[in-house]
Amino acid sequence: MDHYDQDPHRVADLATGRGLDPAFDDVTGRTANLDEVLEVATRLANAMNSVIEGKKPVVRVAITVLLAEGHLLLEDVPGVGKTMLAKTLARSIDCSVKRIQFTPDLLPSDITGVSVYNQDVRAFEFRPGAVFANVVVGDEINRASPKTQSALLESMEEHQVTVDGTTYTLQHPFIVMATQNPIEMEGTYPLPEAQRDRFMARISMGYPATHSEVDLLLNHGDRSPLDALRPVTDAATITSMIRAVRTVHAAPSIAQYIVDLAAATRESPALRLGASPRAGLHLLRAARAHAALAGRDHVLPDDVQSMIVPVWAHRLHPTGETQMARRTPADVLSDHVQRVRVPAPRR
Repeated sequence: MDHYDQDPHRVADLATGRGLDPAFDDVTGRTANLDEVLEVATRLANAMNSVIEGKKPVVRVAITVLLAEGHLLLEDVPGVGKTMLAKTLARSIDCSVKRIQFTPDLLPSDITGVSVYNQDVRAFEFRPGAVFANVVVGDEINRASPKTQSALLESMEEHQVTVDGTTYTLQHPFIVMATQNPIEMEGTYPLPEAQRDRFMARISMGYPATHSEVDLLLNHGDRSPLDALRPVTDAATITSMIRAVRTVHAAPSIAQYIVDLAAATRESPALRLGASPRAGLHLLRAARAHAALAGRDHVLPDDVQSMIVPVWAHRLHPTGETQMARRTPADVLSDHVQRVRVPAPRR
C-alpha cells in the first residue's frame, strides 16, 4: 500500500486541505455564509440553464468545480455545446475572461506572457498572456502541442506564472475551462497525464434529448443565446463563496473513505494507473462544494460518491484487458464504490 495511505497525518491533511496547496491556505477577505452560497449558485444555475438546454447535471458539475477551486475539462464530439457551456459560465459572472484557441502553432508564451524590450525606458517589460484572467476558456486544448499544453501546468496548480525567473500571481477566483475533442479525431494530441491530473473534473455534454433539441432550434435558431445573458454575480462574490465552501466540515472518516477508494484503484487489476493524492484532494474539495450546493455544512459519503466519476475517471488508465471487455474507468469506479466500506454515520 502507498505510504500516503499509511500516514495518519496525510489523512488529516486531506481532511483539512492545509499544506497541500498554497492557494487553498489563502483565507483573507470576506466569507459568505452557506445560505448565500446556495442562493447565488441557484441564480447562476438558472442563468446557465437558460442557455444550455436540457443539461442541468452538467451545469451543476461546472458550478461545483468553480466553487471547489478546480478546473474543468469538457470532452466530447464537436457541436454539442462544450464551448457554449464555458462561455455561458464566464458570461454569467462579472469578471475578467480570456479565450485561447489552441492550434498546433500556438506558443507557450502566447498563454503565459512574454518579456518585451521597451526602447523608451531601455528595459524589458512583461506583457501578460491570456492566462491572466478569472475565467480562461481554452478551446480545443488537445489540438496544441504537448509543449504548449504544459504552459498551463504551473498556473493551474499554483495560481501563478513564472516568466524569465519572475513569478506573477494570478487573479482570484481562477478557473480554466478547456474543451477537447476525442483523441481519435484528426489533428489531436492526447493530454499528458500531468495535465489531465490538474483538471479537477471531466464531463461530457452528450447529445441533447429530442425535446431539448427541438427547443434549441426554436429558441436559438435566429440568435445567439448569449446575447441576452447578463451577469448574475461577480468575482468578489464567487471568491467569498469559495471561502465558505472551505468551511464545510469533512470528518476524518470521510478523508479515510476517500483514501480507501484511492487505494482500491491503485491495487485494481483492471487499471494500470490509479488515483493520485492530488485526485483525493480534488475529490474532497468537490464533495465539500457538492454538500454546500445541497444546503449542508458537512460532507456525507453520498457527496463523495456523486463526484467520484467526474473527478477521477479521466485520471485512471485501464488495462488492455479492461478495454477489450469494453469497460470504462467509470465502470471500474462504480465497482469500487460498491465494494469499499462506507463509513458509519456518527451517533
